[in-house]
Amino acid sequence: MRDATRIIRSTLTPAVAGEPLHHGPVFAAPFHTPGDPTGVPYSYARSHNPTWTALEKSIAQMESAPGYRAKALIFASGMAAVTAVFGAVLRPGDVCVLPSNAYFAARVLLQKYFAEMGIVLRMAPTAGNAQAEHLEGAKLLWIETPSNPTMDICDIAALSEAAHRAGCLVAVDNTTATPLGQKPLALGADFSVASDTKSMTGHGDLLLGHIAVRDLELHAKIDSWRTLTGAAAGPMEAWLALRSIATLPLRLERSCENAQKIAEFLATRPEVTEVLYPGLPTHPGHAIAREQMTWFGPVMSFTLPTRKAAETFLNKSFLLTEATSFGGMSTTAERRARWGGDAIPEGLIRLSAGCEAIEDLLEDIAQALEAANQIEAE
Repeated sequence: MRDATRIIRSTLTPAVAGEPLHHGPVFAAPFHTPGDPTGVPYSYARSHNPTWTALEKSIAQMESAPGYRAKALIFASGMAAVTAVFGAVLRPGDVCVLPSNAYFAARVLLQKYFAEMGIVLRMAPTAGNAQAEHLEGAKLLWIETPSNPTMDICDIAALSEAAHRAGCLVAVDNTTATPLGQKPLALGADFSVASDTKSMTGHGDLLLGHIAVRDLELHAKIDSWRTLTGAAAGPMEAWLALRSIATLPLRLERSCENAQKIAEFLATRPEVTEVLYPGLPTHPGHAIAREQMTWFGPVMSFTLPTRKAAETFLNKSFLLTEATSFGGMSTTAERRARWGGDAIPEGLIRLSAGCEAIEDLLEDIAQALEAANQIEAE
């Protein structure tokens, strides 16, 4: 069965006469729990909920591949999922190898909280598999590919093999690609982690995250962390996500096709000094991305000469919504350096291609680039 069919069908209820086709949200904190609670599937909503179960099954089959069946757990946000991996795996004195250009919030979490509790951090760039040189004695290797916002690529299979030889677990932040675009577990990772706020649900109307694993012991550790810390998603968010995932194949195909065409167009423009998108043959990580990704993703970054040029470009655009998230139905963009924390040029713009008509997007980008160029020339 093809991915699109499997994903769409996974959001349906079992075919029982008279029952609705789709799951509805179950709003409950306590559940009826008479007698011995060990045989009761649902007792209290911090631990489990029927709407979670339906969503987790849908995500798990997406994360699965021939040879294994994944198990998934959802969280209240992507960062709640990230924190669960760190918290369930790392103890004082353990070493965590982290990309020096990893997602900013993940870096801050490790540097300002876990490191102060005794976790040892080793940092190296994503590009060139540079983290492989720091694995000896490490407990956890954290990978992010493509990286955000610089779109660097590393080889998940090669790094996972090297990490396992060193006795190290591997977690991949797969937010940009989604499990439809890239399967970290199939490439050897122990944890596949994502913010489902982004492309997975795609409408910008909820916060959610997930972790998928193959190993039952790791699943139990993550499940325990979620229950004890209360990092639980609401049933409404879980239901909205389940509804939205059915359209992921359509949304991702269209947005990735648009991203490819936008990147190719930007690469021809004299106003643009650099385009960072793994779908371009000129990207240093293109060959690896082509091997491990089904889609190159909706997100890219490109650089204009100055902060002024980037801000003018965004102000003059009619169709690029200036917002900090990505992976939605509508195209968004922002001058990423406005937040600080990343070693990037002032004129770097992160753009997330949406599902609009590509002709309209290219026309709008062209006129905004011309306006930015005119301002620069004055």
